[in-house]
Amino acid sequence: MSGRLVALARLLIVVLLAGGVAGCVTRDMNDLERYVAEVKSRKQGEIEPLPEIKQIETFAYKEDNRRNPFQPTEQERTEEQNLQQNGLAPDPNRRKEELEAYSLDSLRMVGTLKRDETTWALVRTKDKTIYRVKAGNYMGHNHGQITHIGENDIELTEIIPNG
Repeated sequence: MSGRLVALARLLIVVLLAGGVAGCVTRDMNDLERYVAEVKSRKQGEIEPLPEIKQIETFAYKEDNRRNPFQPTEQERTEEQNLQQNGLAPDPNRRKEELEAYSLDSLRMVGTLKRDETTWALVRTKDKTIYRVKAGNYMGHNHGQITHIGENDIELTEIIPNG
């Protein structure tokens, strides 16, 4: 009998909960209907029409014994050849220095030393090694020769190959 009482009690609880939930539902949707009507009655924004695309007349390049604009002039060709023959070039017989193994962006100037007329820069590498360099020393991958050392900077000239 106790099983029947438990089942009856469960049924009673379910019926009461269903009745309570059903009693909370209201069919009054006046607020929602007013809001929808208000939104629909608002003035709609206007979108400007897209601008008209102008047709650009194509140009046909007629050679008519004119030079090709994509080829260098004779003067430019001569200057380029002279530069290749007489331009700056690294000394192939020079012994590489330690800081030439590092790219310039991996080096940091951390200070200067001055003795008599000579100024040295202290340069730190990414592996935290500090080197002392002076004007005339080389650093970086592109044969960068130090030309001047200031209190906060190092000036150098790099030779970057063409091509």
